Amino acid sequence: MTSPVEVRVAVSEEDLKSCFAVRSEVFVVEQSVPESIEYDAYDADAVHVLAVGADGVPLGTGRLLHGDAALAKTGGAHGVGSLGRLAVRKAARGLGVGVRLVRAIEAEAARRGLTAVDLGAQTHALGFYERLGYAAYGPEFQDAGIPHRAMRRPLP
Repeated sequence: MTSPVEVRVAVSEEDLKSCFAVRSEVFVVEQSVPESIEYDAYDADAVHVLAVGADGVPLGTGRLLHGDAALAKTGGAHGVGSLGRLAVRKAARGLGVGVRLVRAIEAEAARRGLTAVDLGAQTHALGFYERLGYAAYGPEFQDAGIPHRAMRRPLP
């Protein structure tokens, strides 16, 4: 990438709006995920991470569920966070933004004392997550009409 990218935990209202705008563009518009299921009750307590370009334009986002929310998403696995809603705007794909977002979410999970991170990967993205150390487990499942596989990576 020719310009620097900043990846940070979203704490301001403006940052959160940017996270949701990226998710809307990628999931609701591009992938036709109904808006009514894209945003959920987990958003309120999730740690949202935002990637922005040098010009301040939002490039990508993702979230970490921890505590009770993670237990619900990971089938009761203690000490495991849940990475989700990873989205990178079309113009920023292939530039390393997704990798930086995943690593930032993992760092936040480790900071919170979690020992592993789970996620539900769209099947077309399995290779991306495998390159980052995630291993698929369990059968394929549908989420918002899109095929997914569960994946997990122990944290160092």
